[in-house]
Amino acid sequence: MKKPLPKLLSLFLSFLKIGAFTFGGGYAMIALLESEFVSRKKWIGREEFLDILAVSESTPGPIAVNTATYIGYKVAGVIGSVLSTLAVCLPAFAIIFVISLFFDKFLALTYVGYAFRGVQVAVVYLIASAGVKVLKGLKRDFFTIALAVAVFACFVTLSLFAVSFSSIFYILICGVLGLALYFVRMLARKKSTENKVDPPDSPTSPEPSEQAAEHRRDE
Repeated sequence: MKKPLPKLLSLFLSFLKIGAFTFGGGYAMIALLESEFVSRKKWIGREEFLDILAVSESTPGPIAVNTATYIGYKVAGVIGSVLSTLAVCLPAFAIIFVISLFFDKFLALTYVGYAFRGVQVAVVYLIASAGVKVLKGLKRDFFTIALAVAVFACFVTLSLFAVSFSSIFYILICGVLGLALYFVRMLARKKSTENKVDPPDSPTSPEPSEQAAEHRRDE
């Protein structure tokens, strides 16, 4: 029987593998992270993974590094976050450092150019796959569906008319709307609790024995 690796070592090797074989940046890494830590290892839940992505995208820094830090901390605390961040950055640092030594000669290679063309297709697939998985994991309520449709419609419309609109504004607007919905629901729940009146106690009818005693006295 194969002995499982210690959690810290497994965490480090997982992020080292993902960092080494992910092309296209943090968004292309989302599908691999979901497959590795949610589907295969089951260290985090799907809904929690979506929350981690939301926080990683909303906080400063690359989403790949932020996600690695959050997942590492969730799985193994501070040491896990340090190892995960280091592991996801090491492959890119090593590869870019080597390429920088002979950058011009590297780009001039014909085979390298064709290889990058093929990689671009894989990157599109990884990003699209990540988007579909995140979309499937969203809650099926009116607010979420309406917000997703509105964001997609705005994105397509602004892209068709070549209007520059940063994705940061999408994140900020959706965050503000989510907070607004939370406070509205909280106020409605509080008001409902305050207005709730206990039903009046129904008059109790005399017990059968008491009724019999009163009947005998009347006689």
